[in-house]
Amino acid sequence: MYHNSMQIGNKFRIYPTPEQQQILLRWIGCQRFIYNAKVGEDRYFRRFHRKSPALCGEPIPRDQQYAHFITEQTAFLREVPAVVLRNGAYRWRQAYQRFFSGACQGRPKIKSRKGRQSVLLTRELFELAPHEDGIRLAVGSKKFPLGEIPVRAHRPVEKTPASIILSVESGQWHLSFAVEDGAPEQTEAQIAAELQRLGEETLLQAARGIDRGVAIPAAVCDGSRFDFSPIQKKRLTGAERHRKRWQKIAARREKGSRRRTKAHQRAARYALYEARVRSDMAHKASRALVDDLQARLFVFEDLRTKNMTRSAKGTVDKPGRNVRQKAGLNRAILHSAWGRIHQFTRYKARRMGKLAIVVPPHHSSQECRLCGFTSPGNRLTQAEFACQRCGHAENADFNAAGVVKFRGVRLLLAGEIEFKAPRRSGIRKQLGPERSEVTPGEKVSAVREPTPRAPSSRNRETPTTTPAGV
Repeated sequence: MYHNSMQIGNKFRIYPTPEQQQILLRWIGCQRFIYNAKVGEDRYFRRFHRKSPALCGEPIPRDQQYAHFITEQTAFLREVPAVVLRNGAYRWRQAYQRFFSGACQGRPKIKSRKGRQSVLLTRELFELAPHEDGIRLAVGSKKFPLGEIPVRAHRPVEKTPASIILSVESGQWHLSFAVEDGAPEQTEAQIAAELQRLGEETLLQAARGIDRGVAIPAAVCDGSRFDFSPIQKKRLTGAERHRKRWQKIAARREKGSRRRTKAHQRAARYALYEARVRSDMAHKASRALVDDLQARLFVFEDLRTKNMTRSAKGTVDKPGRNVRQKAGLNRAILHSAWGRIHQFTRYKARRMGKLAIVVPPHHSSQECRLCGFTSPGNRLTQAEFACQRCGHAENADFNAAGVVKFRGVRLLLAGEIEFKAPRRSGIRKQLGPERSEVTPGEKVSAVREPTPRAPSSRNRETPTTTPAGV
């Protein structure tokens, strides 16, 4: 069974004028203000709910109301379209639903003014249509006109999205949105069921094991490898050197000064360039893997990168050892873009009816892919592998990739690979008491307390549809 719900993400560079940038920054700030106000309001209600036994069993209101935040002290909110404020409350509600569905670990938190900033716009405030030069983007309304913004589109867009996001990071503006292309998409469990009917011999020929390492970011069992090009390595080294230099310059300048802000922006641009180069390498590697006509199964090691890159500083009582060496290893692991290679390969493979899985990584670098003999002595050096039983010798990364492939095929045929359904979140309607007015910036004592009610069994939220245009 196929599902026509495949969404294609698009991200294009845009070039607003300085006047348009100031207006967009005001919209971003007001939407962030509503989002943070909803976060503070929710924290107050949850704190009050815990301290009032009479409200036990009553659900905490989690609606999308925002009008009560517009007061005399916040009159600047009237200077932006109401849709911008509404979408701020919607983004907070959407973040809460991701928390309920398990897609994220914590509740919505306060958004900072630092780093990447964005504003969500719905169809009331933009027009996006194909143009002879690419894409035509017009933003604003009659009351709040903004005008057309030049877009550099590297691919055509046939459908108009329901919403777009305009973001700015390190002085560079981007347009991002997702549209459904109607292409049929299978679930991973359905693809796995088809592959299990191929048999072991055929599946081994269609499988590709990928070993991820520091020396070689991605080594494939068929002998191919994916790494940064020489020019990318040179530019990454230079970008890292310049980033550290501007970070030191920013640390010596006065806090809060414009010169310090500019130094931080220069450092952030170099960091952004490094991230884009790593993403570019991961995209090219995943595309080359998926475009292999003979490959249908991609097997990766289940590496816990977050645990592997933890700091070794330790505590005051128990300080760590080899801290500088561990810090260098952590940088090398993060520099290799292990997670992005697997992430990009997974969604691209699913789109083409192929499958990417993960297997346990234990002793894969010490096991011989021909005879299966496992011993620490098989690994002579970082790059050399020689089996002490059968004498098989080759590059250690390619041998590990072959071991990973055999493990993936064996576990898939045995039905021991678990596939989790994608976690989706939707807007739900809150059942419970009427909410009270909470003005951002007011003290807790100035907030009108909710009226206690009898405990209710309806302490869960019932689904409803998403607002139109969001």
